[in-house]
Amino acid sequence: MSIDNTDRRILRRLQREGRITNADLAASVNLSASACHRRVQHLEEQGYIRDYVAMLNPRKIGLPATIFVEITLSTQADEVLESFEKAVARIPNVLECHLMAGTADYILKVVAEDTEDFARIHRQYLTRLPGVSQMQSSFALRTVFKTTALPLDD
Repeated sequence: MSIDNTDRRILRRLQREGRITNADLAASVNLSASACHRRVQHLEEQGYIRDYVAMLNPRKIGLPATIFVEITLSTQADEVLESFEKAVARIPNVLECHLMAGTADYILKVVAEDTEDFARIHRQYLTRLPGVSQMQSSFALRTVFKTTALPLDD
């Protein structure tokens, strides 16, 4: 299924304001409420809309530190990749894990209370990940820009 400009306007608006009422969404994209509802349902069924979530403020939650961890594995054998990915998915403070092309095999995005908390996460979880031969951590000093909205061209 391909999406048209109206679908893109719906998706853009939902990315910015996921709790918008159907009536307000319909008005903002120039549709009737029933037509808008049908389109949103179709976008959900087709997998364009994966989930609805609340974006929490990490500072209010007590996890203001963001750390990016580059990980190099000892080998890229399928069983090593699979066991690493399964293990890293169980670490509560890891928000993202990306298989990379380049010098590192994986990059993780980790949140922590502070450097001491990250040391605990590192000691308790990261050093126990299977197949790791090298690890380098970088603390973000300040988040300059952050979005979850994907670009949707007309």
